[in-house]
Amino acid sequence: MDISLTLIIVMAVLFAAGVYAMLERSLTRVLIGFLLLGNATNLLLLIAMGVPGNAPFFGETNASDPLPQALTLTAIVITFAVSAFLLALIYRSWQLGQADTVEDDQADIALRERTDEDEDVLDDEDDAEDEEATTDFVGEHTAPITVLHMRDHPAIHDDAPIDRAWAPREPPLPEPVEGSETEASDGKGEDRT
Repeated sequence: MDISLTLIIVMAVLFAAGVYAMLERSLTRVLIGFLLLGNATNLLLLIAMGVPGNAPFFGETNASDPLPQALTLTAIVITFAVSAFLLALIYRSWQLGQADTVEDDQADIALRERTDEDEDVLDDEDDAEDEEATTDFVGEHTAPITVLHMRDHPAIHDDAPIDRAWAPREPPLPEPVEGSETEASDGKGEDRT
């Protein structure tokens, strides 16, 4: 296998420049670093493929390996998708603050200023909380799911059909309203009075 030293050096420089650019606070530099890492990964897969050969169906000898080619296509698609996402983040950041830099949060500053003694105190508090915690749902009051029935709450209407032999239902007749003309009739237009 004859690997070009130039490709290895270019790949190493791309990886180093990409990692360095991704450590910056500017989202544009993070995007450029990610693109450099994607191209370096493509070169790595090209180097891993070895010497070019014939198409796999051409003959049985000296065929090129199709797996690195498929992985390269996958790496290109992933790089494109993440780049589009980063571009959307950069655009939104520019809309909101006219800058694409990531600022420190107050929680980040407090975390950075925390000392080793504070860490030990927090670890001891976590251990004490873990000893008191239970993971079993023992009684009905602690159960995560409560099944309500129609008698438990007045707003629940449990009028689901019951499995019985099927019989067609007749629609109910409308009930007569007091003081109207239809009260005295039986629905066929005849008077009962």
